[in-house]
Amino acid sequence: MDKQKTIQKDVSVSGVGLHTGSKVKLTLKPGEPDSGIVFIRADLAGRPAIKASGEFVLSVSRSPRRTSLGRDGEELHTVEHLMATLSGLGIDNLVVEVEGNEIPGLDGSGLNFMETITTAGVKEQDKERRYFQLKEPVFIEESGASIAAFPAADFKLSYTLNYNHAYLKTQFMELAITPETFKKELVSARTFCLEEEATELQHQGFGRGANYENTLVVGKSGVIKNTLRFPDEFVRHKMLDLMGDLYVFGQPLKCHIIALCSGHSLNLKLLKKILEQKQRSSSAIQASSDLPVGKGELDVRDIMKILPHRDPFLFVDRIIHLEEGKRAVGIKNVTINDYFFKGHFPGRPVMPGVLIIEALAQVGGVMMLAPAQNRGKLAFFMAIDNVKFRKPVVPGDQLVLEVDVVRVKSKTGQVTGRALVDGKVVAEADLMFALADN
Repeated sequence: MDKQKTIQKDVSVSGVGLHTGSKVKLTLKPGEPDSGIVFIRADLAGRPAIKASGEFVLSVSRSPRRTSLGRDGEELHTVEHLMATLSGLGIDNLVVEVEGNEIPGLDGSGLNFMETITTAGVKEQDKERRYFQLKEPVFIEESGASIAAFPAADFKLSYTLNYNHAYLKTQFMELAITPETFKKELVSARTFCLEEEATELQHQGFGRGANYENTLVVGKSGVIKNTLRFPDEFVRHKMLDLMGDLYVFGQPLKCHIIALCSGHSLNLKLLKKILEQKQRSSSAIQASSDLPVGKGELDVRDIMKILPHRDPFLFVDRIIHLEEGKRAVGIKNVTINDYFFKGHFPGRPVMPGVLIIEALAQVGGVMMLAPAQNRGKLAFFMAIDNVKFRKPVVPGDQLVLEVDVVRVKSKTGQVTGRALVDGKVVAEADLMFALADN
């Protein structure tokens, strides 16, 4: 399992805000596990804190051409390049003290931020990373631009850039994001604008700290007073922006993003949709159990200490509630990468019903085998009754698997189970087990 990461020591960097033109100093400090990325306005009385979280993202109409956070009237602008760097390097927890209201632009990319973090050093923490795995596709389109997110086992970006400009021709890049690929392919890609819009933007109050060194200004025949770091540096920077915008979600994502000419506005609308999906998922899990989530939780390592099942036949990712001998609630995240979709209606993937029943049985097995006197035993099927399949289960669904005891004896057990997606029953069955020594 991936571990959460922070930095080893305090480190500072100073520069000028790209839009405000104001001098800014950042001090990066190690963050506690599970604390996330927290910005502190060190220049204000009371040192107000703003956490990098979807709920604190400012509307693009209030803060155009950049990504900004706000809370209780205090704001912080242009966080995307720093957030992209933290995302790419896998930094989960960090305190960022800011003396100003905008993150410095530095060279217009994430390179200087990465160098600063490298100077501080990165360290693992004794907590697992908490990814959000997308459950179902999300798609947004406006004014000829579009962006979509699909369930996936990792984080992958596909971006197509297409400007009606003689020099900025169509560029495409696809990349599975890892710290290694991020450092090599994206972190040094700089922000850019067209020559014909640069003056107008500054008249509107944008780009007061921009210059030919930290911003690639694109004229009719090429970049003015600068040299490209990559032939396709423009699409790479768009991917950098996209990473930074999505990391404001508050935790790393597992999904495949496909974007066409998307900018901050569409990126943040996608972010909002993913946040809504997370909230629906959390509500469905909570609603699926009358008992509080958090009692008797088990992660997959704990489950494998109880059940003999292993990949590719372990169908329980997590137990969110466990009462030995009474009730258990488990989670199975269904993704397109599950092996059975390769052969089960690959043109229209549907999870086999028998595997949903098997997942229910495994949750029942955890409940029956969890007591100390049953550890090391095996639970075998004796009978399956009253099986009903009510709704197809497809990639992106999250199965909530509820199992309640009907009767338990020393060597047998009878349970009733149901599987839910978004609070709706998709399958149910009565199961009978025999307990045997291994």
